[in-house]
Amino acid sequence: MKIDLTINTDLATEILTAFIKSETTRAGFQKVVVGLSGGIDSALSCVLAVQALGPQNVLAVRMPYRTSSPDSLEHAQMIIDQFGVQTLTIPITAMADGLINAFPEMSNQRKGNIMARCRMIVLFDQSSAFNGLVVGTSNKTEILLGYSTMYGDSASAFNPIGDLYKTQVRQLSTALHIPDVIIQKAPSADLWANQTDEGELGFTYAEVDKLLYLLVDERYTPEECVEAGFEKSFVENVVNRIRCFHFKRMLPPIAKLGSRTIGYDFLYLRDWGT
Repeated sequence: MKIDLTINTDLATEILTAFIKSETTRAGFQKVVVGLSGGIDSALSCVLAVQALGPQNVLAVRMPYRTSSPDSLEHAQMIIDQFGVQTLTIPITAMADGLINAFPEMSNQRKGNIMARCRMIVLFDQSSAFNGLVVGTSNKTEILLGYSTMYGDSASAFNPIGDLYKTQVRQLSTALHIPDVIIQKAPSADLWANQTDEGELGFTYAEVDKLLYLLVDERYTPEECVEAGFEKSFVENVVNRIRCFHFKRMLPPIAKLGSRTIGYDFLYLRDWGT
């Protein structure tokens, strides 16, 4: 079965840049802050923000840890140089190691979560200093699979690329002239040496994007996905991840006691008065 994830990149750019401008200005801001890792997702969010607001209104923050790949800093610098954004480099090693060193047997996953949350502390501090909103950099594939750190890389004021599968992120990045070395390199959160997204997940983005498209966008049942040619164990794994990590995709539920509980009965319309 052929599954086509091709997007109209011109239209997508128009929609996403308008979204960034609208979300920024409706909150009373003119600037944004982006954590620029050297990877494709943060590069795309940064470039879209430049197109929406101008390079003078975009602050790209590099936040290396001592085990970060030198390539990550170099690739982030490519975006900084090519698109002319404002920039800061703030190492997080001392910040993260204060907790990491207290637990010598800590797993890489725990260390990675600490690093991700340290980076969000830096970004939201710079949000205050630069007077700009933090832009999200998680794609649709990561969000659906729960492949993110709560209050870490998933934290932002708004997310322009969260409805793009990784495959589509690559398409749009190519159209916006992001350097090919960034587009083609193995996706990695750069949390420890030789760490890759696909190595941790156990499957490729190209493979899972097609399955997610059928499950989410086309509303196929798991059984229909198997009939379409996907391995049953793969389908079950992905469906389980979507179900188990739903809590990462929503605000914390509030226990209902009153007549107008926030999130249930009191659903504030953000367009009131605008």
